[in-house]
Amino acid sequence: MNGLMMDYPLTLQHSFNRAITLFPKREVATLTENGLHRYTYADFGRRATQLASALAKWGVKPGDRVATFAWNTYRHLELYFAVPCMGAVLHTLNIRLFADQLAYIANDAEDSIIFIDGDLIPLLEPLADQLPTVRQYVTMGEPSPKATGKLSPAIDYEEFLASGSEDYAWPKLDEQMACAMCYTSGTTGNPKGVVYSHRSTYLHSLATTQADALAFSERDTLLPVVPMFHANAWGLAHAAPMIGAKQVFPGRFLDPAKVAHLISDERVTLAAGVPTIWIGLLQVLAKEDIDLSSVTRILCGGSAVPLALIEGLQKYNLNIVHAWGMTEMSPLGTLGHLKQEFLGLSTGEQNRIRARQGFPVVGVDIRIVDLATGKELPWDGQAFGELQVRGPWIANAYYHDADSAAKFVDGWFRTGDVCNIDAEGYIQVMDRTKDLVKSGGEWISSIELEGLIMGHPKVLEAAVIAVPHPVWQERPVACVVPKPEFKDQITKEEIIDYLSTRVAKWWLPDEVLFIAAVPKTSVGKFDKKVLRTQFAGVTLSA
Repeated sequence: MNGLMMDYPLTLQHSFNRAITLFPKREVATLTENGLHRYTYADFGRRATQLASALAKWGVKPGDRVATFAWNTYRHLELYFAVPCMGAVLHTLNIRLFADQLAYIANDAEDSIIFIDGDLIPLLEPLADQLPTVRQYVTMGEPSPKATGKLSPAIDYEEFLASGSEDYAWPKLDEQMACAMCYTSGTTGNPKGVVYSHRSTYLHSLATTQADALAFSERDTLLPVVPMFHANAWGLAHAAPMIGAKQVFPGRFLDPAKVAHLISDERVTLAAGVPTIWIGLLQVLAKEDIDLSSVTRILCGGSAVPLALIEGLQKYNLNIVHAWGMTEMSPLGTLGHLKQEFLGLSTGEQNRIRARQGFPVVGVDIRIVDLATGKELPWDGQAFGELQVRGPWIANAYYHDADSAAKFVDGWFRTGDVCNIDAEGYIQVMDRTKDLVKSGGEWISSIELEGLIMGHPKVLEAAVIAVPHPVWQERPVACVVPKPEFKDQITKEEIIDYLSTRVAKWWLPDEVLFIAAVPKTSVGKFDKKVLRTQFAGVTLSA
């Protein structure tokens, strides 16, 4: 017997209409070189409608890919809704990818138009001759003085917008239509395209607002430091209009001091970004008294959150929520909230739970399987294997990728993360499969070592890599960035002594190398492949 319910299409048009109808006075603020730009959801609605009309007049058809090369701004938000709601597909280009990867992505997606922030034009100009499918560039804001005019034909965003009409009639959409696409950061091989549907994005938006997810509502003010050019700004830019929350965008001004003052000035309640942002914030707060009392939680993901960062932020009454997810997952998978039964534990015990990546949000199933046999493993907090996931906003194939089958098995997505899961369903990401250190047949988690080293009071950042060993196959080497005030005042022996009471003796790094900075990927994660290349010549004695 079939259910007697309406076949109501779950599309971004619903989120868009809800924002402008129920919350027309809610603000969107963007930090620019000329100060804060402010407008309301009513303004956003009129401009997004006009933008959709302009796109249609310029020949954009359903299914066409419209790309952005931009920071987190109000104009980018307009594109986030105008493009998919008129039936096209928004393709966010990662501004921090290498040139050859950008060219590959734009050509693989067959982008027809690229909207680009003016200051980023010099990054894209060298590729202009390599993008045959792009027939129009739209520049947002004043072009950089370094721009040469090589992006052609080009038109200013406001002029493009003016060619549209606010009376545009939105088309009827199927919820299974593609609404957006994003490519993985390409840590191995070419980046892979992930295509999101209206339905998956709508459901992901609903899930993010749940009490046991990000628990935000129209009373919140959101600051997504996490970029809109990758992984949908963790879903915040889609979910905030759906529920009517105020949004604050940092534009290109991402240094920790500016972020801190923006949080304070706009009374942000929920901020989101990778650990490096909040490590920098701690350094600012140690030197400057800034009122961040409005913040109720900080969402942190992209890489493991060190216990020292959780404890450091608590000194300023800032609550960090550990999150885990992937581009292929839209991206939300798990969140590190404390279950009710843990509220009576000591702060130290609670923080050890917070340092795990949390338990799955509603809509996501998880399991771990043995790395060698593929056999499913128990949730005992000890057994570890590859984490696999499934759910309504998780990809089941890559765009234009004939080898997708290797990553999708029996309806599950193989994440490549090595984890254990405890009896309460909390996952602990131990490493990426390629970053584990295999020493004498036993596995060492580089992520766990990094988190412990970053707990040392003189350490700012740390990354651990595997280096070949004549006896043990591989051994860990720690690459450590001292805090500025402790440069040249920290030794290998201090690090080893600090670790010796915290890990087994055979986990201790064979070498500690002090470096100026840990290289980062395009999305702010530690780029260990660069370190492995840089220190490939390190010789460890037997």
